Amino acid sequence: MTTTTITTDTAIRVRGLRKKYGDTSAVDGLDLDVRRGEVFALLGPNGSGKTTTTEILEGYRRRDAGEVEVLGVDPQTGGRDWRAKIGIVLQTSASSEDLTVAELVRSFAVFYQPRSYDEAEVIAAVGLQDSANVRAGKLSGGQRRRLDVALGIVGKPEILFLDEPTTGFDSQARRDFWELIRSLAAEGTTVLLTTHYLEEAEQLADRVGVIAAGRLVALDTPAQLGGRTQAAATVHWLENGIAQAVQTATPGEFVCGLAGRFDGEIPGLTVLRPTLEDTYLRLVGDPV
Repeated sequence: MTTTTITTDTAIRVRGLRKKYGDTSAVDGLDLDVRRGEVFALLGPNGSGKTTTTEILEGYRRRDAGEVEVLGVDPQTGGRDWRAKIGIVLQTSASSEDLTVAELVRSFAVFYQPRSYDEAEVIAAVGLQDSANVRAGKLSGGQRRRLDVALGIVGKPEILFLDEPTTGFDSQARRDFWELIRSLAAEGTTVLLTTHYLEEAEQLADRVGVIAAGRLVALDTPAQLGGRTQAAATVHWLENGIAQAVQTATPGEFVCGLAGRFDGEIPGLTVLRPTLEDTYLRLVGDPV
């Protein structure tokens, strides 16, 4: 690969990335930049190429063409020093079932010393302090997922890859995890997240990239993605006890006009812009 220059504020740089499986193009000329210290959510339906892209960035899969740099290094040639800066939470793990939570976290921390986090601090951060002496094989699905996260962050990674990290979490556990990711980002960790939970992307991501058919089809903040703020709004209200709804590009003006028809408050008034889910489904070609 031709060597390219990566700026000091860029954690990931991808140009013209391609990967085929037989006659099928999983990734088809993808370009992407992720800044250092940001939380970046990569969204896409199954088969869109996001998992292949992530595995190439992690150094697990070789590409067919294109340029890729992660922390200034080609993942295909990254050595031990580079890998020590990378944290990875896969969809599934193969950690020993016979070791306890504390033993597993401690054994992973050894690889990253002296830069690793304190074992107890990491276990508490993922909410497993009451299960520290429980063997991995005895953990519930949600607890096992928390352990995966602990093993991914124990080395104080400069960049953390999270592949569907909150699968199996209940609502409270998911929100606790969000706080953990926010704290890591506040300390300067770059996070690349794949998720099927659109609320998770909206809560965590500084920017969102949407992949469809191996190409990046949209890139923006969650609030601005796909022109959400400029999209028509739907105004709902009650009139004579009957639900009414109108789509309009100027909801403020419409509501002012509507107010003249009522003496006081407009019954049942709500003004709704397209949600992130609405926008995502439109971008990937599914009906809303």
